[in-house]
Amino acid sequence: MNEMIKLGNVQDTEFIPSLMAAFRFTGTFLLLALLLAVNKAKSQSFIGVNYGQVADNLPSPSSTAKLLQSTSIQKVRLYGSDPAIIKALANTGIGIVIATANGDIPALASDPNFAKNWVNANVVAYYPSSKIILVNVGNEVIMSGDNNLISHLLPAMQNIKNALDAASLGDKVKVSTVHSMNLLKQSEPPSSGIFDPSYGDVLKGLLTFNNATGSPFAINPYPYFAYRSDPRPETLAFCLFQQNPGRFDANTKINYMNMFNAQVDAVRSALDAMGFKNVEIVVAETGWPYKGDSDEVGATIENAKAYNGNLVAHLRSMAGTPLMPGKSVDTYLFALYDENLKPGPTSERSFGLFKSDDLTMTYDVGLSKSSSQSPVSPSTEKAPVTPSTEPKKAAWCVPKPGVSDAELQASLDYACGQGIDCGPIQPGGACFEPNTLTAHAAYAMNLYYLTSGQNPSSCDFSQTAMLSSNNPSTNGCNFPGGGN
Repeated sequence: MNEMIKLGNVQDTEFIPSLMAAFRFTGTFLLLALLLAVNKAKSQSFIGVNYGQVADNLPSPSSTAKLLQSTSIQKVRLYGSDPAIIKALANTGIGIVIATANGDIPALASDPNFAKNWVNANVVAYYPSSKIILVNVGNEVIMSGDNNLISHLLPAMQNIKNALDAASLGDKVKVSTVHSMNLLKQSEPPSSGIFDPSYGDVLKGLLTFNNATGSPFAINPYPYFAYRSDPRPETLAFCLFQQNPGRFDANTKINYMNMFNAQVDAVRSALDAMGFKNVEIVVAETGWPYKGDSDEVGATIENAKAYNGNLVAHLRSMAGTPLMPGKSVDTYLFALYDENLKPGPTSERSFGLFKSDDLTMTYDVGLSKSSSQSPVSPSTEKAPVTPSTEPKKAAWCVPKPGVSDAELQASLDYACGQGIDCGPIQPGGACFEPNTLTAHAAYAMNLYYLTSGQNPSSCDFSQTAMLSSNNPSTNGCNFPGGGN
């Protein structure tokens, strides 16, 4: 049918093609903008934060909700199910993780009606306006040593899951529990990671549940505590994602360049060893204190900024870990605010990323939507660089000949984990071809070298790289060169 479009009092069939073309252009533009917005949102979906409440000076939940919306944080983990916070986060799109108290576990396990009432009061009452995504049943229950809690943990999780299913939310809200890294009997090297056999039966039941329901295995890795037990400069650099020789895993031939990847991969190995290769890992807590007592080595604002800032950059790089490459593990930073009523040393009350009195950043790790954070390092860890007055020759940072694939992969992971843009060497990127490990490592090494001020020491990569006057650029892929 040949229809006409009325524009005021004018009937113009000749206008139809141009108008339809405009519609198509506008529609395409809007669709592209929407896809870019969705992709950007997805790209940050793996960054969460812990919201502890052991304090008497916390801002109002509504103020916190506004603060979170000004950041790239997409998920919040609560240690309970505070209704004021859950309500304040309604219609923000922020994912909410809630939890049952450890003390409620026996009742949840023995009384399905108690579990149903808990789910109705803490999930159904707020969903979907408040985007509850996960219920953690207790926190570090196995390491509590309370056999009554441990024996009731799995039945409690099953009853919560059944209650969610009954409310038609079982496929939207997952159920899990959070574990301490102390569950591991061995974690070094990462490939030899195994859980303590004394917890084998309990873990098998929990992991079978995780596997069957698609819920994650949540763990609390803290490189800070690893450094405290081994306070050498090279350990600090390893923990802070800074340049270091790495730690070689002879079983996999992987040279690990940071403690976070090593700890997460040790958990991956332990899960695989028990036959649960499909259970995903979530980092429920990780952080670094910015202040401590005189005997708390490493608890400084410089180190806290370096760890959290470089961790955020590492997650955004999508490099993943050597055993789980190409994607970032969902990670909840500890913590949103200081908790001034926590007992123990000063460090326990000094993990806050934001100040509770005025909501400003304790230090900037690049979480603001308007900021673009570069990797950070303690000033004491960097040697001063004296500018040269001589003209520089063009130079590119490239892999040395004869470097093994394992070393190249480790260097690639390290460089992309420092916040540089490795998108061009992803599938579809301008520098994806040639699709070789050497070419991809060269691109990442060179970009890291350039963004590090062209300091020759930043083209070392544990002696796997060198400066070259030969331009490695290929058709369609330009490698910027240092110097003139």
